[in-house]
Amino acid sequence: MLIKSTSYEDLTARFRWDLPERYNIACAVCDRWAEREPDRLAILHRHEDGRLDRISYSHLMRCSNRLANALKAHGIGRGDRVALLMPQAPETAIAHLAIYKMAAVAVPLAALFGVEALRYRLANSGAKAILTNHAGLAKLEEIRDDLPDLRLVISIDGAEGQAHGFAALLEDGSDRFEIEDTTPHDPALMIYTSGTTGPPKGALHGHRVLPGHLPGIQMAHEFMPKQGDLFWTPADWAWAGGLLNALLPALHFGVPIVSCRFEKFDPERAFALMADLEVRNAFIPPTALKIMRTVERPRDSYDLKLRTIGSAGEALGRETYDWTKATLGLTVNEFYGQTECNAVIASCGEIGVSRAGAIGKPVPGHDVAVIDCDGRKLPAGELGQIAVRAPDPVMFLEYWGRPAATREKFVGDWMMTGDQGVADEDGYIHFVGRDDDVITSAGYRIGPGEIEDCLLAHPAVALAAAIGKPDPIRTEIVKAYIVTKAGIMPSPDLEADIRLWVRNRLSAHEYPREIAFVDTMPMTTTGKVIRRVLRDRARLEAGIAEE
Repeated sequence: MLIKSTSYEDLTARFRWDLPERYNIACAVCDRWAEREPDRLAILHRHEDGRLDRISYSHLMRCSNRLANALKAHGIGRGDRVALLMPQAPETAIAHLAIYKMAAVAVPLAALFGVEALRYRLANSGAKAILTNHAGLAKLEEIRDDLPDLRLVISIDGAEGQAHGFAALLEDGSDRFEIEDTTPHDPALMIYTSGTTGPPKGALHGHRVLPGHLPGIQMAHEFMPKQGDLFWTPADWAWAGGLLNALLPALHFGVPIVSCRFEKFDPERAFALMADLEVRNAFIPPTALKIMRTVERPRDSYDLKLRTIGSAGEALGRETYDWTKATLGLTVNEFYGQTECNAVIASCGEIGVSRAGAIGKPVPGHDVAVIDCDGRKLPAGELGQIAVRAPDPVMFLEYWGRPAATREKFVGDWMMTGDQGVADEDGYIHFVGRDDDVITSAGYRIGPGEIEDCLLAHPAVALAAAIGKPDPIRTEIVKAYIVTKAGIMPSPDLEADIRLWVRNRLSAHEYPREIAFVDTMPMTTTGKVIRRVLRDRARLEAGIAEE
């Protein structure tokens, strides 16, 4: 997609979209490789006991054809929603490919979802089928009666109750399947928003969403593919970060991707995995990178072969950016987007597009700007909302069943992200915070990211979140929630030291006037802090009912 360049200006000037009239994700990421190089490595699957399975493109093609035939035989067809409740595994990739080949709609669901989250998404999407595992079946058992549209359940762990066994279905199906005729704009995928502000909405995407992602992924991974590239991410393939920032782009570029299930993110296990398998490219969300900072001198213990690290999902921050450069010898290429329109801003250290504290510059092919509420572009230095101009290949088609919410997402041709930002004189965009996250205190508008970044630099702090707590005098005060590093006990002296630390490094109006030490942070399944939960807690403390 990108023509390798030595400067951002040249990269942008030479870029042109070239979407074909007919396009199907499964053909682009699998079948074209299988027909050209059938034995080419597609997935390197690491079992929990350390065994490795090498999955070829031809194997993916045959298995996805068999599954597509099996689904079709059970009455699943074009436009039907098929849910996927599975961890990183070859079966997950096979299921996605089969669904795309049928012109059905994949609805990925995070394995960490509880029964209420699953009930909402399965009912809202009207999913007719679901592929899952033993753990997923146990959750479904509680809510199956509330899902009248769900007619087919398949388990990758074998037949159980009313669930069909994945392997048995594949054995019965033909390994030939005629891919449905699809355009780039036909529905392919529906990913639910994180629900950080209100109920989750199903962002429906067309097949074009994958080519729409590719320029941003190539920027963040410095002109992937290159000889020897091997991709891994700890992110669940059920969310946009794992699926569209890692799995599908890697397969598209012919770059093998590592599949390995993490029940819970373990920084030492992550370093060991990357070293053992000689991973060259990693997509690591900011929260995971911040946790990896707790491992002392990782390059002394692990022989890493990393070429690139991309990071997105929330603000990375200067502290983590600097740590990665100093400790791992790599520039983290931060990039930006959201479920509805992803990978539209990016960094690329190889051509000098990298700045600590910035999320990058607009990716070639995407018109991104900081605008005001009327849709006017703002000059450098002025706070506004980050927006993307339509039409854009990576942009969602609609919110499922929510036409009013879809319309409200736009001001004229601009899709509003709901994220506050500032563009600087050099064209870099700096993320300030979600609209709801910006703190208003004594007339100042304060973004939580800078405060959290400063807090993370304190030697006792492992994780931090800053929110605005209602205050009768200042409108809001800054309150910080902090998880301390292992072995460090909270105390009034530590609280005072942290408060002074921020005040001396930022300013008198930004330091946290209140600090609460917590054992864990409320997180979405995508690894973002749910500040809404913390804000509600602070509002109750202030004697104000939850919104």
